[in-house]
Amino acid sequence: MRVRTLSYNLEKHKAAGELVALTERHDLDILCLQEVSTTDLPAELGPLHLADATKRNRLGLAIYHRRDRFESLESRAYQLKKGLHDRIAAPAHERLLAVRLRDLEHDRELLVASFHASPLTALNSLRRHQIASAHARLSALGPGLPSLMVGDYNYPLGKARLGKRMLEGGYELTLSDARTYTRYKFVRGHFDFATSSGMDISGIQTLPRGASDHAAIVVQSSYRVAEAAA
Repeated sequence: MRVRTLSYNLEKHKAAGELVALTERHDLDILCLQEVSTTDLPAELGPLHLADATKRNRLGLAIYHRRDRFESLESRAYQLKKGLHDRIAAPAHERLLAVRLRDLEHDRELLVASFHASPLTALNSLRRHQIASAHARLSALGPGLPSLMVGDYNYPLGKARLGKRMLEGGYELTLSDARTYTRYKFVRGHFDFATSSGMDISGIQTLPRGASDHAAIVVQSSYRVAEAAA
């Protein structure tokens, strides 16, 4: 019942050329992308099929899934509360892409989401609002389904407080084994991580830096046993 997911902020599509190799090397079930030129994405990446991508963003979101394991049932892109940078530069109208999948191997449904919070010009309070709103939209799209939301949370400080808030809302925050953003000495940390509900995350690996200013992460997760038996 393992689900292996890779999340990668491509930094304005710069790291797009790495995707085929990453897909082959890490035996992925799901691939979630941020800052991608969605019009330049192939429909297939090795064994992975493009479930959906945002349409309105200058730099968008995309989700691929293994075609022989999953069936895409529904997908939606969502706008979230905007910060000043969003209003002036308009980099992203849609900051959440969610897909409801059926796991054909285990006859289960789950929700997978690619998320990109507002940049560091915004306050943490705005990003907390965006995260909570994203979780609420996932709950409405698939009530009670196991959910995994990965991406660039742009949240350098205060993760203990954020994790406590997530638990109160029924989600768990899981960081990777190393920092994902190290470009500037004064801005470093775990920007890319996962929040989940109804799933157990056994670990998140930070991959070596490539062409992007973010490192990709690989999330090892599984359906919660109690939920599977229900």
